[in-house]
Amino acid sequence: MPKNQRESLIYTVLMCFVMVLWMSMYNVALQFGGMSPAVLQAGWLGFPVAYAFAMCCDWFLVSRLAKGFAFRFLVKPQDTPLKKVLCVSCCMVVPMVLIMSLYGACEGAVHTGLWSAVPLNWLKNIPRNFIMALPFQLLIAGPLVRKLFRTAFPEGTVLSEPA
Repeated sequence: MPKNQRESLIYTVLMCFVMVLWMSMYNVALQFGGMSPAVLQAGWLGFPVAYAFAMCCDWFLVSRLAKGFAFRFLVKPQDTPLKKVLCVSCCMVVPMVLIMSLYGACEGAVHTGLWSAVPLNWLKNIPRNFIMALPFQLLIAGPLVRKLFRTAFPEGTVLSEPA
């Protein structure tokens, strides 16, 4: 887990990149009915805007709410680091799925012009995204990004203030 604000920003950039890229490909594959080069192209082309939106939501809104909820109701200071990581990760996935599912429904409406379908598409997207995002976060993205992060930035190397 990040130890200061700078580490938190770097960690968020990495985690958001992995999650948004994977979920973008997943959602486009659902739209297209399977994986193909066209899915990779469409997912990659839509990725930058989705990534910027997700980063802003994560950094300015969701992270504070999720950590606040987790540390107020689910974990205590003496709990194991693994329990803290799992609780915060779960608390992050829920609001991010809600927000990014709405983003996806709105993005679909931009392409089709069917703005009246946004509420139904949003509700349809939520369970489909949740069943992919939570296991992916807990089993693949979380461990991968934590390993990558601590390999690139051993504990104590990212100072909270510039030297």
